[in-house]
Amino acid sequence: MNETVPAAPDGPIRIGIAASRFNQFIVDQLVAGARDALSRHGVPDSSQTLLWVPGAFELPLVADQMARTGRFDALIALGAVIRGGTPHFDYVAGECAHGLNRVALDHGLPVSFGVLTTDNIEQALERAGTGEGNKGYDVAMVAIEMVTTLRQLASSPNE
Repeated sequence: MNETVPAAPDGPIRIGIAASRFNQFIVDQLVAGARDALSRHGVPDSSQTLLWVPGAFELPLVADQMARTGRFDALIALGAVIRGGTPHFDYVAGECAHGLNRVALDHGLPVSFGVLTTDNIEQALERAGTGEGNKGYDVAMVAIEMVTTLRQLASSPNE
């Protein structure tokens, strides 16, 4: 991903982060990666709000409520759903993705999908690693880029 994200023209970007406590030992690393990316790219801690929910299935509801406040320019959803021996994985991962996409479209608000969906813990740990291997970092960069793009779109004259 391009590390040179232009500064948003309308002041600091306000980011809401919704994070799942399920598999928190992995999600903590995603949160750290997201916050690192935001800080490195000019989003002050005071413009970041972190809310924890029980699991990935609950992320769409809290994201929807965060979007309704009008206080955020983008949302980041972080979680880790690891495949088990039952179809539960498919329901949780699918509904989480569907619900977060619906929040983005219903509210016209970028919602970065940082919910790991892996076959095992090892894969999840690889994706929550440090530096560029951290998907939390990656989705925070997506959030910044989307806000910048939408702000540019809103400020460009009609042609």
